[in-house]
Amino acid sequence: MDRSLGKPSNPCILVIFGIAGDLTKRLLFPAICNLGTSHLLNENFCIVGVSQEAFNTDTFRQQLIEDVNSFITDPSVKQYAMTLINRVYYISGSFDDAHTYKNLKNKLEELAANNSSKNLLFYFASPPQFIETIASQLSHASLLHESKDSFKRIIIEKPFGHDLTSAKKLNKLLLGYVKEKQIFRIDHYLGKETVQNLLAFRFSNGLFEPVWNRFYVDNIQISVAEVLGVELRGSYYERAGALRDMVTNHLLQMLSLIAMEPPSSFSAKNVRAEKSKVLSVVQKLNPDFAVRGQYGPGKIDGIAVPGYRFEKNVAADSPIETYVALKLFLNNWRWLHVPFYLRTGKRLALRQTEIIVQFKTGPSTLFSESSKKVMPNILRIFIQPDEGISLSFNAKIPGPTMQLDQVEMKFKYSDYFGIKPQTGYETILYECMNGDHLLFNDADMVENEWALVQPLLDTWAAVKPENFPNYAAGSWGPKEADDLLKKDGHKWQL
Repeated sequence: MDRSLGKPSNPCILVIFGIAGDLTKRLLFPAICNLGTSHLLNENFCIVGVSQEAFNTDTFRQQLIEDVNSFITDPSVKQYAMTLINRVYYISGSFDDAHTYKNLKNKLEELAANNSSKNLLFYFASPPQFIETIASQLSHASLLHESKDSFKRIIIEKPFGHDLTSAKKLNKLLLGYVKEKQIFRIDHYLGKETVQNLLAFRFSNGLFEPVWNRFYVDNIQISVAEVLGVELRGSYYERAGALRDMVTNHLLQMLSLIAMEPPSSFSAKNVRAEKSKVLSVVQKLNPDFAVRGQYGPGKIDGIAVPGYRFEKNVAADSPIETYVALKLFLNNWRWLHVPFYLRTGKRLALRQTEIIVQFKTGPSTLFSESSKKVMPNILRIFIQPDEGISLSFNAKIPGPTMQLDQVEMKFKYSDYFGIKPQTGYETILYECMNGDHLLFNDADMVENEWALVQPLLDTWAAVKPENFPNYAAGSWGPKEADDLLKKDGHKWQL
C-alpha cells in the first residue's frame, strides 16, 4: 500500500502506558513518525505518556531526542520526529494509583481545551499483568465513556491472557468497562504489507485461487525464525515460552489468512468470521505432532552466545521452550489431509519469516531419463526482513539433453513500489485511529486461539522435557523437528 494515497487519520490524543519502555522508542514512536512524514496524522495529534519512571515532560523529551537519534535514520522522518516531540507530554505515576489518573485526566482536558481532541486512544505498552489495573483505573476515572462527539479506544499488546481461562476472564473484565468495538487487540505481524497482501494475492489473482486447495497443494509451511535470544526478557519468557509467545497469535493468524475461504466483502466482520472458521476446523493438537526445543550455547555469525539457561532472569534448570514445531490438519473440504507445518524459534541460523506453499508435482514420466527429478513448484511469501513473493518452477538447462533445474521469479516490495522500511506498527496505529477492526482479533477469536493450544500447554506442563537444551544456538532447531516432516516425505523449505 502506498501510504501517500491515504488521508489523515481522525484527530486524537494517543495515551501510552509504559511509554518509557523499549517498545515505544524502538517501534511505536518511529512508526508514529513514519505516519506523520506520510501526512497521515492529524495536525493536532499529540501523545501523553504515563510511566513510573521519574521523568517530567522536559526531561522525557530530552530522552526522546536521544532515542530518535538512535532508532530513526531517515532524515525526513527524523525531522518530523523533532517537531512531534514538542507535542509529547509525560506523567509520572504508578499504574495502581488513582492520583496518576487524576493527573492524566487533567492533562487530557487541558489539551482538549487547546483544540487537540476529545478522541482518546489508550495504548497498553505495559507488562501484561497491568492490563486489568489500568483498565479498571481508567473506568473509575470516567475516561472510557464515549459520547456522540468523541471516541475512547483501548489498544492491547499480546499476550492477551496466559491461557484459555485467563483470556476469558480478561475479555469479560474489559467488556464490563467498554464495548467490543472499543477494543483493539494488536498482532503487529498483521500490520506488515505482505501479510495484508495475502488477501489481495489470494482473491484477485485467477492464476492461484483455482489451485489453492487439497487437489494441488502438497503442504504449507509457516516459519518464524529469530536469530536473537530472549535478551532482557528472561522474566517474561519464563512465564510464556514460544508456544504462548508466538503460536497463539502470529502463527495462527498467518495460518487463518492463508487457509480462509473468500469473505463476502473485506469488512472487518466478514474477514474475521472467515478467519475464525479456520481455527474452528483445526484438528485437536496431537502431542506426537508437536516438538519443543530449548537453545543451548552456540555461535551466531561466528560469535559465541550462551544457552537459554544462562540468560539473565532464567532458571538454571528451566523447562521453558524457545522453539516449537507443529503439524496441523484442517477438517474442511478445501484442506482435508493437507499438512500445515508451523515452527518458531529463537537463536536460529537466520532471521526470516516465510509462508511456503508447496504444490504437488505433475506427472514425471516424460523426464524419467533426466539427471534431475521434477521438483515441486514452491510459492514463497516473505514476511520479514525483506517483504516479497517468489515462485520456483522447473526449466530446461541449456544444452543438447533434457535436464531440469529449478528457477525462480521473485519480487520485493521495496524494489517495485519503492517503499521505505517500516516497523509493522504504522498500519496498526492508523487503523486504530480510524476505528477499522479488519486487522484485529475480537474476543471470540482470541479464545479460539487459546482453546486450540490449551491441551498442548497442559501436556507440556505435566511432562517436563528430559533433553533440554536440545539444539545449539545458530542451528535450525532440534532434530525432532526435521523428523516430523521427514516421516511424511517432506522437509523444511526454509
